[in-house]
Amino acid sequence: MPDTPGSKDAQPTVRDVAEKAKVSAMTVSRVLRDDPKVLPATAARVRAAVAELGYRRNETARSLRLGSGTGLVGLVVTNLANPFYSRLALGVDSVVVRHGLKAVIGNTGQDLDTERALVEDLVGRRVDGIIAVPAGADQRHLAAAAAKGVPVVVASRPPEGFAADSVLVDDYGGARAATEGLLGAGHRRIGFLGSPRAVYTSTERLRGFSDALAAAGLPTDPAYVRQGQQQTGEAASAAAELLGLPEPPTALFCSNNRNTIGAFRAVRRAETTTTLAGFDDFELADTLGLPLTVVAYDSDELGREAGRLLITRMAEGAPRTGGGFPYRRTVVPTTLVHYGSPEPLSRE
Repeated sequence: MPDTPGSKDAQPTVRDVAEKAKVSAMTVSRVLRDDPKVLPATAARVRAAVAELGYRRNETARSLRLGSGTGLVGLVVTNLANPFYSRLALGVDSVVVRHGLKAVIGNTGQDLDTERALVEDLVGRRVDGIIAVPAGADQRHLAAAAAKGVPVVVASRPPEGFAADSVLVDDYGGARAATEGLLGAGHRRIGFLGSPRAVYTSTERLRGFSDALAAAGLPTDPAYVRQGQQQTGEAASAAAELLGLPEPPTALFCSNNRNTIGAFRAVRRAETTTTLAGFDDFELADTLGLPLTVVAYDSDELGREAGRLLITRMAEGAPRTGGGFPYRRTVVPTTLVHYGSPEPLSRE
């Protein structure tokens, strides 16, 4: 969401000063740190821009360890083809750029070895911090980075085996609420399409789905569950399998937008009236022409919060024994968005 005049984020930023002084954001940061290597004329121009714009450093920015690194932060994600990650990246960048930092993005393709190599490379390049969406529960490479003094923030799933700041989505609550909506509309045969089992968000959303069924006195039928789909084509094939069952589900809950889009294609091809519900809003969701409930949340805010946590951790440092600043966990809330005008199901 863009900054608006009068909001707390509308004050002049490092980038504003850089544009006014016709220098880079990093040069502005160096001047603000009284770096003697900056040419006097350049420093004077930056200070004049600071005075004219009324720029003020906050205490977090004042204490950042930019001088010990490169002015870069690493952002490690699992699937850049998913629009969720581009929005998350924009959110991260909108925060770190205000502190004279630049985000470098790496894609792991949900592969642990690729993720491990990428994190090790970022540490070797002396990035000032890392924000990571881990591919799985094995996060020893992130723990190793943190042990070397690199601030780490984990996004979309909690840290495993080490302490770190994290920002999560209410995966369980959102999935349970959407499934309860399908049950309330009369559906009793509901299929589940999800990401690989190793993905934290998928397991949490399946848990919310299953608990909603259990509360309604229904079991989670393994015949109606398909996990492992990462691309829309895979999701379409999995949905087609469910729709081809002797007693097909009358509704499908999809654990992310790639599965929702794939399920939509399968439903259209099968020419059924299957109701869809899914996690993650996406562009054109309101034009599909099918009853669709989306578990929505602000993915930009997820990125912004990850950026804020990283900046704060860079300023505070790791918690100290007997005091200091504890690690933080933030949960981004979800809401249900209804597209179309679904009619309550009149048959099972």
